[in-house]
Amino acid sequence: MKVLCFSSFTYSYLNRARVLAKSVKRFHPDWTFVALVTDRPPEGFSLNLADEYFDEIILEEDLNLPNIKTWLFKHDIVEVCTAVKGPFLERACELGYDVIMYLDPDTCLFNDLDPIITLLEKNAIVLTPHLLNPEDTMMAVMDNEIGPLWAGIYNLGFVAIRSDGEGKRFAKWWSERLQSFCYDDVKRGLFVDQKWCDLVPAFFENVHILRDPGYNVASWNVNQRKISVSKAGDIYVNGEAFLRFWHFTKLGPVGDTMTRRYARDNFPVYELWRWYRKEIIEATSAEIPDRYWAFGHFDNGQKIDKSYRVLYRDRADLQDRFPNPYDTQNGGFAGWLYEQGLTLS
Repeated sequence: MKVLCFSSFTYSYLNRARVLAKSVKRFHPDWTFVALVTDRPPEGFSLNLADEYFDEIILEEDLNLPNIKTWLFKHDIVEVCTAVKGPFLERACELGYDVIMYLDPDTCLFNDLDPIITLLEKNAIVLTPHLLNPEDTMMAVMDNEIGPLWAGIYNLGFVAIRSDGEGKRFAKWWSERLQSFCYDDVKRGLFVDQKWCDLVPAFFENVHILRDPGYNVASWNVNQRKISVSKAGDIYVNGEAFLRFWHFTKLGPVGDTMTRRYARDNFPVYELWRWYRKEIIEATSAEIPDRYWAFGHFDNGQKIDKSYRVLYRDRADLQDRFPNPYDTQNGGFAGWLYEQGLTLS
């Protein structure tokens, strides 16, 4: 099968995406890897495909979404990087690939994903749940079971579809929902792209819920997944399944805390994290500032607070009046905020 794999990120996550793409090409050199980037490079930095493991870079403006500046401004960085996944998935179904696969930039392959391709010979959609078994302590229930109740049963750091039939129908539906409702708004029952996919097994046929513990291992399920390494260097989960890919979410203090809490004396877990940190450091470009995002500021350099985005997306009159809210010429949306007495940083 002809496979397209893609990841969605900004330049602040370029180092992680590089590590992911390298791992994909290690096991699947014939797959096409697309970098879906909702950002612009910082001053003094340019991305040269000849030096990368990416085959192509697609920008949010290439998706031909209507009123792109208006749409973009409604989202914070996490919301927009998840929102563009649907439109690109829908578009990719028309590019001549048999299988389209998404992987978060902070995932990394440790073995081939051929079993996914085999599954898609008979299935249309493959999803991975956050958890495969019930937790047995109250702390784990609070951390790991209640979380998916508001964030979504399935972790959308991975999804794979066949590009025809039900897979294509799913891509169109998900694209439409994410273009309108990809927000971190728990009170409205939304958590970016993930919560929508709770509906997938009810709405679509031939959906495979992947229960192999070697996929999408992360801090939220590592207490249920014992990692071991053979003398030959193969990495196993629960003694029998190959580790296919790890989701190194929240690299830093939060991820460290959750990993220590649930990995405990499963020492190979810490070795994997040590290795991953080393890879990230080597993949980091010094020219990219920490937490950089070109669309995080108005064009005059003022930072855009999340509350400004929420206000703008809830007010059709403001969207009509300021179709490009980043533009501060003659005041613009930033000037209007100032007139209302709202502080701009």
